[in-house]
Amino acid sequence: MGSSDKAGTLDVPASAPLESGLDAARRPRRLAALRTFGGDRSARHVFLLPAILVVLFLSIFPLVVSLYLSVSDLDFTPNGIEVRFLGLNNYLSLFTGSERTHFLGVLNPPSLIGWALVIAASLLVAWVVAGSLRAGVGRLGLALRAFGGALLIGLVWLFAQAMFSTGGRLGTLLVTLTYVFVGLSVQYLLGLCLAMLVTERLPGRRFFRVVFLLPMMITPVGVAYMFRMLTDTGKGPFVPVFAALGLGDFTWVNDPWGARIAVLIGDIWQWTPFMFIVLLAALEGQDVETTESALVDGANRWQVFLHITLPALLPVSTTIILIRMIEAFKIIDLPNILTNGGPGTATESITLQAFFDWRTLNLGRSAALAYILLIIVTVFATVYVNVLRPRVARAT
Repeated sequence: MGSSDKAGTLDVPASAPLESGLDAARRPRRLAALRTFGGDRSARHVFLLPAILVVLFLSIFPLVVSLYLSVSDLDFTPNGIEVRFLGLNNYLSLFTGSERTHFLGVLNPPSLIGWALVIAASLLVAWVVAGSLRAGVGRLGLALRAFGGALLIGLVWLFAQAMFSTGGRLGTLLVTLTYVFVGLSVQYLLGLCLAMLVTERLPGRRFFRVVFLLPMMITPVGVAYMFRMLTDTGKGPFVPVFAALGLGDFTWVNDPWGARIAVLIGDIWQWTPFMFIVLLAALEGQDVETTESALVDGANRWQVFLHITLPALLPVSTTIILIRMIEAFKIIDLPNILTNGGPGTATESITLQAFFDWRTLNLGRSAALAYILLIIVTVFATVYVNVLRPRVARAT
């Protein structure tokens, strides 16, 4: 009994001081770790908070203010600024009100050619949706394709009423879409052709690599003034050439489509180098052994391009087309300086229309146009990315 009590008294005092000693040794390290962790976390917050506040102030605040302006009417009075809430009147004026012909254009019943375009667009959308169903596309992807198809049919219907009808006229919406899709298609094709040309072993290819980049180094204002001089056949260094061609009294910018073509040529000339340099880098980064193996196995140049080169370029092409599409929707310098939106409103883009409204202090409608453009760009970019994402995933 005595021995057991002795053993018990020895066990308790021996273990308790040991544990308390360990806790006492660990406590300073725990406090130091907590203090260091708290300091690091506080430092992160201190350094990140100013940047977050600046980003919020420069991006979120203008978006909120412009959204409020788009549903209001702002007037400058002798006593200050007067803001009146209008609801959706600024938007309705663009689609159904006084600015309808300016924004959507003059719409009349289309001709047979217009109906043929609408039917062709409908068949194309039906074919794409049917292919998506057969491929087992998910509900979200199918819904996006259906929405994009409905949007395409609607835009083709507007284009048919404005372009292929008696007395029809394009509005700023369709003019902007013309700049985007026609200009973007030509820029990509020209950039791809030039990139493939300079990858060949041709004399002077290094010189032309530099020359093809020069238009991209000129500001859009400079390009606009240069093409303004070139389209005036009565002035400039090309007067003898225009006179010899019988164009001495012809002015491109007096004809609606001539003015639009002049703007498109200037935009294509300026932004084709962007496509060229990116596609050239992608072409030079391709695996040469795959191409040589295909040629050795009997494939011709067209088959190599169609089945090897083009799929390899698809991820890069998707990115640069998306970047240029977003930028092309915001075109303003060329039509403003080259034609001032004329003749009439033939070359006026949505951004230029918003600028004219802003310049005349119609800030509410200018903000409404800006938000409409934001919605259009977001819809087109989302549909574009979701339609091409599976193909890009298969290519990579």
